Amino acid sequence: MQTESRVRIVDIAEELGLSTATVSNVIHGKTKKISDETVRRVQELLEEREYIPSMAGILLAQNDSRIIGVVINNHEKYEGHVLEDGFIAANLNALSEEIDHAGYFMMVKVTAEWNEISRFASMWNMEGLVLIGFCEQDYKKLRETMRIPFVIYDGYVEETVKLSNIIVDNFDGGLRAGNYLKEKGHRKVLCISDNEICVDLERYQGLKAALPQAELMIVPMAGEERYQFYSDRLSDIREHTAVFCVSDYYAVDLICFLMSRQIRVPEDISVMGFDDTELGKMIRPSLTTIRQDSKERARESLRLLEKLKYGAKQGDTIRLGVTLVERESVKEISVDSGQNA
Repeated sequence: MQTESRVRIVDIAEELGLSTATVSNVIHGKTKKISDETVRRVQELLEEREYIPSMAGILLAQNDSRIIGVVINNHEKYEGHVLEDGFIAANLNALSEEIDHAGYFMMVKVTAEWNEISRFASMWNMEGLVLIGFCEQDYKKLRETMRIPFVIYDGYVEETVKLSNIIVDNFDGGLRAGNYLKEKGHRKVLCISDNEICVDLERYQGLKAALPQAELMIVPMAGEERYQFYSDRLSDIREHTAVFCVSDYYAVDLICFLMSRQIRVPEDISVMGFDDTELGKMIRPSLTTIRQDSKERARESLRLLEKLKYGAKQGDTIRLGVTLVERESVKEISVDSGQNA
């Protein structure tokens, strides 16, 4: 079947003997300086020719684009699969729902370069940004170069000028995990992370507040290297009765490794995570974890962006609470157990 080429603004303008600017202004509702007769002629021909406007063009022409950008750091630890990560996916899903409910459009960008963010925001005339996973120096540079307000997730920033920061109580999450494991009789507890700074350090410090003898094991970010690392240090891991991982991803990853070595969870060793992602619910045994509420965080993001949009120069730092979710991956043992039960 033969299809007609798409009608362009220039085609409408030529047929009516008008400038493309006049036709464009009618399409975008900027008709204050255009006669009613001209507006009528343009609209009638647009309808007759079944002109389909470019949504991007309409949004860019408006003073309020209604676009909220979400930018995620393409960190090396995700190995090119950042949008498949359970924590990232949960937050994107919550943000999509809240942004749509508020009458905005969401645009997502994945990048490891902070200087791409301002270009991305300017190109689409965005009204606000949500940034996930970047570091303090990146936020400082963006604050100096962008007029657009932004909200960051788990940022470490001293000054909240033109930005707001939403964090979860990571120390309390680690503390809750430690107290729970202690109640279950565990004393020889290992914490697994790929670093010992910022968010992960706070989670470990919370764990140690409840279990002072808890040890930290720094693992490689790359999956194959991490598997070999676990293999080389399996005897060290087995000296503990429980492992607290700073993310559900690492917890599930560890469970899969242990199962491949015929080590049972929780019968031989208990495992806990942090995040409460879908992955932790699906694995067997299902994962005991610390839950952070992605929906509450998304709602706060929109509220804080609106506040900054309408004139607030000073942003806020909001600390959200966490809860413990008990499932199957932790076993109660006797307090005096020297080795795995």
